[in-house]
Amino acid sequence: MILALKKNSTPAQEETLLAYLHQMGVTAAKETCRGCTVLLLEGAVESLDAQLLSSLPAVEAVLPLDEPLPLSSRAAHGADTVVKVGPALVGGGHFCLMAGPCAVESQAQLLTIARSVRSAGAMVLRGGAFKPRTSPYDFSGLQKEGLALLSLARRETNLPVVSEIMSPNDLPLFEKVDLLQVGARNMQNYALLRALGRVKKPVLLKRGSGATLRELLLSAEYILSGGNENVILCERGIRTFSDGTRSTLDLSAVPLLHEMTHLPVVVDPSHAVGRASLVPPMALAAAACGADGLLIEVHNDPLHALCDGAQALLPEDFAALARQIAALREVTHR
Repeated sequence: MILALKKNSTPAQEETLLAYLHQMGVTAAKETCRGCTVLLLEGAVESLDAQLLSSLPAVEAVLPLDEPLPLSSRAAHGADTVVKVGPALVGGGHFCLMAGPCAVESQAQLLTIARSVRSAGAMVLRGGAFKPRTSPYDFSGLQKEGLALLSLARRETNLPVVSEIMSPNDLPLFEKVDLLQVGARNMQNYALLRALGRVKKPVLLKRGSGATLRELLLSAEYILSGGNENVILCERGIRTFSDGTRSTLDLSAVPLLHEMTHLPVVVDPSHAVGRASLVPPMALAAAACGADGLLIEVHNDPLHALCDGAQALLPEDFAALARQIAALREVTHR
């Protein structure tokens, strides 16, 4: 059960409420989200009378257990959330183009790509320093060295950076990363999600390959309930019976999520299709159906990439795609 508190409730009224809950064997964790204060109740909540609670001076509303998305649902928050990533804005009509290599490989590689995507119109530089791989024998990233190179690229280009974090223990290493990415494999890493709820940085939450949209939003609730309101959702393909592409890009998720939640929704077509030739049409389709941004992999030498070279666009191809996206949005978002 969740209690939404009135904005004008007094400390004395809240103390009376908390004392009553303690007497009933219920613990309450206070969180703030989008300017609203809520109490997350645990324990003997079945003993509570919702009608009695709603009559107390401090209580604005009582949300029962059958309302599991009090912070992420569109019903609870009608206005779109706009997330700030450095100077870039995501959501609420603001479109953000994020681009860069799947993995940081070297200083020369990263700076070359960073400069090219910036000149093509990218607003955020992506790059993996810690890479979760299916095989333990595959390249798993430069890790600390990769983060240092991302910091260098950030200084050189003035682009904010997004990179994947895999463990809450690594948070101190990500001080100069502007957007913390939770990969598909970690969408239900609850210890990580809870830790990210306590930080002030925005979070890019990718949908798991077998996750429903409801499960994606429940993962977002972990972050939001910790007090971090800056969550961006990412559709990156799901596993189906089709084997023509790496995954099946579920673009219906974009407008459906916009109906379900106030959080921004971006799309990663690179990881979904796994083939560079298919990235531009799927990126354009994602922009056309209302995505708030795109996450595109770009590499200056895909044939020798240490990670996912087959799905990376050449810099000149990304520049052409960026121009097409701008022209498409000019038509579809007047």
